[in-house]
Amino acid sequence: MFTKDGGPQRSDFADVRATNLAVVLRHLRSNAPCSRADIAGTTGLNKATVSSLVTDLIERRLVREVGMTENRIGRPAMMLVLDGSPYAAIGLEVNSDYLTAVALDLSGERLLSWRRSFTGASTAPGPAIASLAALAKRAIAKMAHEQRRVLGLTVGVPGLVDPDGVVELAPHLGWHRVDLRKSLLSALQEPAYPVLVENDANLAVLAEQRFGGQGGAANLVYLSGGAGIGAGIICDGRLLRGGRGFAGEFGHLPIDDTGPPCACGRRGCVESLAGLGAVIRRALPEAVVSPTEFGPHVDEIHRLAKAGDPHVLAALATTGRYLGHGISMLTNLINPEFVALGGYFTVLAPWLIPEASQELVARSVAGAGGGTQIIVSALDASAAAAGGAAQALDAIDAGALPTL
Repeated sequence: MFTKDGGPQRSDFADVRATNLAVVLRHLRSNAPCSRADIAGTTGLNKATVSSLVTDLIERRLVREVGMTENRIGRPAMMLVLDGSPYAAIGLEVNSDYLTAVALDLSGERLLSWRRSFTGASTAPGPAIASLAALAKRAIAKMAHEQRRVLGLTVGVPGLVDPDGVVELAPHLGWHRVDLRKSLLSALQEPAYPVLVENDANLAVLAEQRFGGQGGAANLVYLSGGAGIGAGIICDGRLLRGGRGFAGEFGHLPIDDTGPPCACGRRGCVESLAGLGAVIRRALPEAVVSPTEFGPHVDEIHRLAKAGDPHVLAALATTGRYLGHGISMLTNLINPEFVALGGYFTVLAPWLIPEASQELVARSVAGAGGGTQIIVSALDASAAAAGGAAQALDAIDAGALPTL
């Protein structure tokens, strides 16, 4: 680096060291167990630097030694793995029919995974936030009981969330301009760790990329199958947020302006034709559609589909075609490698994917759908909460290490 007069500019040693510490951590996340020499050989850092960095990480209890190995060419070496036993990251999700909480350790292993019923669509923002804060406090207390330090807490919400954590609009919760982050900070008494609010599908696609089976795909979409259908989009390796963080409203792509009304106030959106409410009404015409009954209804549709019920199979085929129509728009715009069906869609995916894939190919400009594959998410209904917890891990991997 150089100054304006052309002379050399001294790099900030602390910044360089933080960057190198993060390099070592990322290498261990992908390659542990490995030795100091392995790290030096792969990262290009010299052995003395690696040794110093590893000592620092051991002191922070982010890395630990697990003993010597002799199953290698040359001298035995001390092997290293991620530790992080004193730490935890917490993710929460609020949805129309449930709340979830997930806590992860530094290696991504789950420390807790909770789910509770919730009548979000009929609960005012104040009581809903109180329920969410109570769940957060329980998770925090459990981590404290296990003598773990919380690194961060992130909440996923099915709606438009601005960079300050204000929920601009969450139709299926009935929220408009709700400052969720500020309310949670107050309820949690201004904790020292970051408290963030994010769109649920954005968090879910981060979890899919990190924990799913696609090997860290650089172009990936996660569709949250619930009352609404949000899209978390990773494009060229980066989460696509848009100018104000409102990208990914897949459910409100218009595909039939003569179709049924949508929660957004328009007609014929993907969500109104392929969202969970639409699926239930189409497959179980006698059912009373309520978010509190989504789970039992989906179980019944699944049972009837497995039994070969012709009406239910036809309903799922129609739903799959609507999904494929919407996915073809994504494919024509951003050409993802994979589109993962998540949420309640995972249960119904065997009957949705064949029709959706055919519609995708038929409506895509590129041959064979541009290579996009529609797959079942590898994650369960806690995907957004897991992605929220993983955000703290991403921050550490980027160099924001906990202080000693």
